Amino acid sequence: MNSVQDPIPLWRQLIATTTVVLSVRRGVSGTAAIEAVPGDLRSGVQALSFQVLRNLGRAQALRKLLASRQPPPPVEALLCVGLALAWRADDAPYDMFTLVNQIVEAAKRDPATKQQASFVNACMRRFLRERESLVHATDNSLAAQWNFPTWWIQRVATEYPLQWQEILSASNRQAPMTLRVNRRRCALSNFAASLEQAGVKFTVDWQGAIVLDKPMPVHQIPGFDEGWVSVQDSAAQMAAPLLLNGLQITAPLRILDACAAPGGKTGHILELCEAHVTAIEKDPERCPRIHQNLQRLGLKAHVLNADAAAPQEWWDGQTFDAILVDAPCTASGIVRRHPDIRWLRRETDIAHLVQIQKRILGALWGLLRPGGRMLYCTCSIFKSEGSEQVQTFLAHNTDAQLLSSPGHLMPGPAEKFNALPDNMHRDHDGFYYALLEKRGG
Repeated sequence: MNSVQDPIPLWRQLIATTTVVLSVRRGVSGTAAIEAVPGDLRSGVQALSFQVLRNLGRAQALRKLLASRQPPPPVEALLCVGLALAWRADDAPYDMFTLVNQIVEAAKRDPATKQQASFVNACMRRFLRERESLVHATDNSLAAQWNFPTWWIQRVATEYPLQWQEILSASNRQAPMTLRVNRRRCALSNFAASLEQAGVKFTVDWQGAIVLDKPMPVHQIPGFDEGWVSVQDSAAQMAAPLLLNGLQITAPLRILDACAAPGGKTGHILELCEAHVTAIEKDPERCPRIHQNLQRLGLKAHVLNADAAAPQEWWDGQTFDAILVDAPCTASGIVRRHPDIRWLRRETDIAHLVQIQKRILGALWGLLRPGGRMLYCTCSIFKSEGSEQVQTFLAHNTDAQLLSSPGHLMPGPAEKFNALPDNMHRDHDGFYYALLEKRGG
């Protein structure tokens, strides 16, 4: 994990990783929990935390075998960290004995676990001795097999009975780092040449997105600070072209980007056309991200901290030519990038989010001019947040017609079930898109 010169001991990183796991279990997003980690530890702790969260189902099942009575939360979390990292030898970041020794050292040094360090030591030593049989004993647990909550597994299996195993497997793999070139500032060929000159290996996917072979710090990407390029998943890069392609442009378009933070799709729209874009974001803490991203790209939009579902509070009465509704959702399609999501979500969240999506769609439809377009999208693979939501909307709005929809896109390089061109590389998050037109234009 660390360079030879890095003096940070592994036990410190393991304590911080345990803190991240505890925070996620208390409902804090993984992103926020990792941002709270001291800067000198953050990079290593992020890598360890992601691996733990991708193996937490197996770790929890193993912990139950090692300790039938659940220990205090900090102790239980530390055990799960150790088990998640060590249960599969070919994927462990360190050799087994080093991991176990450092887990025990972490238990001794953390005041929250110090009194039960002997218990942690006994559990981890037993795991070393009996690893194969213990792992085999957990194979009958769905959560252990797939490292998702049981309700999530069952829902995916019900909605995609022929593909659920591929979907879950893809959802648990690390996502690639994908870039969008700002065509206003740099041609795709020129940016590709700059990557080649820097020795960065990459491929170009079916729509011109740059997929790096290995992730790298954004400020080391050629031209990033100058606004040549943005980090954006390939599926998310479909939004702006879907919204704009075929629109009759006789004057700068009036476009609304609802639920806009962090501003990736806002920026993409402005890169592709001349438009007056209003970007709405309900969360005041996320609005600055929109400004920062647009400033780096050299673009401008009217950014409002407001509720997209309450246009009476912010709308000026002029209809929009196009509206992008990137609605709040379970984010079930982006768990490759945010493995904490599966452990944060509850099945009951879905019905609540579906109602929010419904309110936003209903509130914004009246702001669209006749003949205008609305693109509804979610980074979700669950049908209630995608195809079923749109079917309900069409049934209740007779002036709406569905122009196109690629359907539910599944995460990963899943050629078997993604209805996209097969002639180029593609590896993307789970997403849903539906392009609607308002009759009467």
